[in-house]
Amino acid sequence: MTDILGFGYAALVAAGGVMGYVKAGSAMSLAMGLLFGSLAGYGASLTSNNPRNVHVILGTSAVLGGVMGMRFVKSGKFMPAGLVAAISVMMVVRYGYRLTYKN
Repeated sequence: MTDILGFGYAALVAAGGVMGYVKAGSAMSLAMGLLFGSLAGYGASLTSNNPRNVHVILGTSAVLGGVMGMRFVKSGKFMPAGLVAAISVMMVVRYGYRLTYKN
């Protein structure tokens, strides 16, 4: 079964990196958005083949959630850091549950 939420998360992260580059001219946002979006996409493809193979996307969303959460705390701005942190935490909960669920 295709992990639609995982692929959507990957697309959101990659699009956020592109938007950071377009709006602020930040090459680092572009590079990191594409890197983390690609890792999340790869992780989503792994979970599409095996729903318990969540390690890549779980690690990606945990790192991104932590980094963007720290940026949100420092800046106090919900967009984009707070939004990405919140969505990443939701993904960590989703894949953490899948990892620990006994079936």
